[in-house]
Amino acid sequence: MQVKIEKELEKYYNNFVSKTYCEENQDLDILMEIFNISPSLKCENKQYWGRELGKLWENIINIVFKEAMPNEYHQAIKVGKDEPCDLVVNKYAIDTKYRVGSGDSGTLKKFKTYGPLLKSMGYKPVMLFLREDNLHSAITACKVGGWEIYTGKDSFKFIYSLSGVDLKEFLSQYKSKYPIR
Repeated sequence: MQVKIEKELEKYYNNFVSKTYCEENQDLDILMEIFNISPSLKCENKQYWGRELGKLWENIINIVFKEAMPNEYHQAIKVGKDEPCDLVVNKYAIDTKYRVGSGDSGTLKKFKTYGPLLKSMGYKPVMLFLREDNLHSAITACKVGGWEIYTGKDSFKFIYSLSGVDLKEFLSQYKSKYPIR
């Protein structure tokens, strides 16, 4: 019994020490820089900022592809009440995420099921994460589900390769333009 409990404690210890805690993560991203959102302000309400910046990221990517590639752009695919992706461009079913920090079973199940669903519809599932500090288990679940994953600068490279828009450079001109504090 002691050995089993110690193994369980060690497993959780390893999970805890590998987790990125907000107070340790002082990385800024381009959207935080536009609004002068400090890491400490973001930590005050992580869920709010994650949701709002995630929706902004989704909206910006939709605008880029809709404007740059109007004939190849299509809105989100809907399957019942679900949206397995945020937009479609050519053969790519693209889902956008600011970051993924949830490892709950519902989230992971969606990642694992939406990829094969989109593939069965003839699409190549792609996830574009703005941030690079994503939960490893969630990224693994995405990959298991058949998603092609791009994070941080690689997301911007993917956007550029498909649309010809250097979104990182474009957004850089707005740094500190809309300060909230």
